[in-house]
Amino acid sequence: MRIFRKTLLAASLLLTLPLTLTAQKAATTKASTAKSAPAAATPDNKLDINTATADQLKAFSGIGEAYSKRIIDGRPYTAKNQLVSRGVLPENVYNKIKDSIIASKPKK
Repeated sequence: MRIFRKTLLAASLLLTLPLTLTAQKAATTKASTAKSAPAAATPDNKLDINTATADQLKAFSGIGEAYSKRIIDGRPYTAKNQLVSRGVLPENVYNKIKDSIIASKPKK
């Protein structure tokens, strides 16, 4: 009975190993694709609020989950100061990030 359990355990490990390796490879591929995707940053290293991801927005001090969602939901912006004029961000939070962001012209 003991040998049967060990054999069964070894067989199940051998059968699940390819699935584990495939899942790890898929996760690695997904991560590398995300890194190589076009960034929302412009050549002068300013983040475009019309194309930035939630994670990119949350990297700013004062921008958390709620503010990043509000920024994304309010798109498109024709000017970065619309974050304040539309009530998306309070002025004190906007003042912290305004020199690091732009609002590109939305594509038609």
